[in-house]
Amino acid sequence: MALRDANDSLREYVPQTQKGPIVVTSRGKPVAALISLRGVDEETLSLSTNPQFMKIINRSRCRYRRDGGISLGELRARLGLDS
Repeated sequence: MALRDANDSLREYVPQTQKGPIVVTSRGKPVAALISLRGVDEETLSLSTNPQFMKIINRSRCRYRRDGGISLGELRARLGLDS
């Protein structure tokens, strides 16, 4: 939705977020989004919007792509969780 077309009150847009996020654009570029938070706890929301946490996640993803990882079975064995 173009920012210039966003004329309704926030109350009108919130129900639409149940179908998916509403991305607000300015000059064709995304500048904001309205998303449903149904089923999302405060901790998850806080972490997903924390730039430092996202930097750690992205660094870990890059390392995984570069070096690979271990299987769930190997992780469980290393942690002594195999029964």
